[in-house]
Amino acid sequence: QVQLVESGGGLVQAGGSLRLSCTASGRTLSRNVMVWFRQAPGKEREFGAAVSWSGTGTVYADSVKGRFTISRANVKTTVYLQMNSLKPEDTAVYYCNADFELTNLGAIATLGDEHYDYWGQGTQVTVSS
Repeated sequence: QVQLVESGGGLVQAGGSLRLSCTASGRTLSRNVMVWFRQAPGKEREFGAAVSWSGTGTVYADSVKGRFTISRANVKTTVYLQMNSLKPEDTAVYYCNADFELTNLGAIATLGDEHYDYWGQGTQVTVSS
């Protein structure tokens, strides 16, 4: 089991930037792919980005590609989401998670939130127009 704590959310104007952080604890010695999901009001939680164990491989949802950058720290237990050129439609609660089963980023990007057993509290991002 892994525990996840997200932070860094807040209120920002459209066009602004935020950097989210996620720290994992528990099952952290196992190789994993880290992911970011988000859930907008009234919508299902959706995939946003994933980063490989080494940090060299990344994949993004079309909605954030070119604006968001996922990365992980050398300690492997921390992952970041740098969000630039934010839009009001980016308003959501942002969650991170870890996939210990799959390594294919393309496959992981197609999976819904039901693939993951545990979720943290998330961090709220609000983008004003």
